[in-house]
Parts: sequence; structure tokens; C-alpha cells
Amino acid sequence: MGEHRSGVVALLGLPNAGKSTLLNRWIGERLAIVTRRPQTTRSRLMGILTRSDAQALLLDTPGLVGTARHALDESMRSAVAETARDCDLAVLLVDLGRGWEPAHDEILERVGEKPVFRVGTKCDRRADRGDERIERRISAQTGEGCGELLDDVLARLPEGPPYFPQDELTDKPLRFLVAELVREAAFDCLGEEVPYGVAVEIESFDESREDLVRIRARLIVDRESHKGIVIGAGGRKIKQIGSRARHRIERLLGQRVHLELWVKPEPGWAKKPRRLKALGYL
Repeated sequence: MGEHRSGVVALLGLPNAGKSTLLNRWIGERLAIVTRRPQTTRSRLMGILTRSDAQALLLDTPGLVGTARHALDESMRSAVAETARDCDLAVLLVDLGRGWEPAHDEILERVGEKPVFRVGTKCDRRADRGDERIERRISAQTGEGCGELLDDVLARLPEGPPYFPQDELTDKPLRFLVAELVREAAFDCLGEEVPYGVAVEIESFDESREDLVRIRARLIVDRESHKGIVIGAGGRKIKQIGSRARHRIERLLGQRVHLELWVKPEPGWAKKPRRLKALGYL
């Protein structure tokens, strides 16, 4: 039997660079939520990719933000710094439409002397500026170049045994993944301002029936005025969010789901470390 490789791979970059899309592409499952809005990812998410000869712990990180406005921003910056520091190698993703920015140099400084793959993303729909700092181009959306990149990443991992059983895909609990799918649906259905003040908390997760999972989830909003926006006229908006989230949760769980949503204003939740920890962001 040949050598086995294993290690931690950090997916780093600025907001909306395609980190979550690449994680999902490599894992083959929708673990990380993906929207067209920047700063969708709020915490570090591990995807476990296992092959016969290698296991990679893929860490999807929030996009590096500038000055922290509150505890949530601080936790996101910390997640990037810790992941860059603790990884065995890094994949730095650069949106080809935006090109190389000073923040990319900051990320490289955090990674230090560890191997780094500098990868341009969205090559299927972005003009290539020909920056020599970008070593290769991929499209996580179409898969172009992703398989070759993964092979090269796995080949650079240190030798070692697997960390997790081969059937595990993430270290996050199922409730967290379900809450994220509800939040993803909220991002898709709401306007520009509201989604960034929304968090989701699973209140109950009932699997007592073999043919149906009953889930009750609370949508937390940062402002009292956002409650009506999330509910919508006649409850139409929250029904839209629930319908979209339910279909995605059913694909994740592989069975029918009854999803009940309600909205609770909780001003300042993003400024409270204890609340962020309860929500799974710390």
C-alpha cells in the first residue's frame, strides 16, 4: 500500500471569491451556503474530503473584512487568522474580475512559509488580467480546473493517517447545517440590507417519525423594523423563505421535512460574543 497523506487546507480570500462554491465542488455536497452577496460565510466550516490515499480537511473561511464593526466581524477576522496560522497549506482564491488587492498580501503574510496555491476564480465569466501573481485559473461553478487543482493540493499534503472516518463530511452538527440553509434562503429572498442582520437558531429538531422530520427555527433580526419585512405582506415572504429552505433541507437529510419559521427581533445580537457562540459563529 502506498503512502497516505492528510492535512488541513485553508480556503482563503476576500468576500465572494468563490471559497464556499469550491468547497462544495470538491466535497460533492452542499455543505457551505452560497449566495451572490458578499460576506455570506460567518464562521469557519470544515469539509472532510477522503480518498483511498489522502484525506484533506478543507476549511472554508469568511472573506477577510477590513475594520471590525462589532463582535461578529471580529470573530470572522479571527477565523481567517487562525485558519491561516494552523493550516498545512493554503489555497488563496482571487476573483479575476477584481484582481489582486492589498488584502491578498495581508493573507499571504498570515500564512507565512507554508505552501500556497494562488488561484484565480470565475474564469468562465471574468476577464483575465494576466496577473503573474495568480498561478492558475479555475471556475468552481463549472468545475473547470478544479479537479487538477485538487490533485495538486492533495499531493502537497504531509504524509499521515486520516483524521476522521471516511463517511464523515464535516465536523459541524446537523442543526448548524440546517440553520445555515434557512439563512441561505433568507439571503436569497430578502433585500439588500436585511440579510446581514439575520441569524437562524434551531429551536427543535424532531426525528421521532421515520417518514418526517419536524423542525422549528427562529429567524433573529437585528432591528424591530425588519420583522415585518421578513414576514412580508400576509406572511408571503416568510412562506417563500420556508419553502425554499425546506426543499434544500430535504435534499440534505434525504427525507421529508416539516419546517416552521418565526421571527424574533434581537437588537445588537451581532455585538454579543456569548450570543455568537450560541449561534455557532464562535
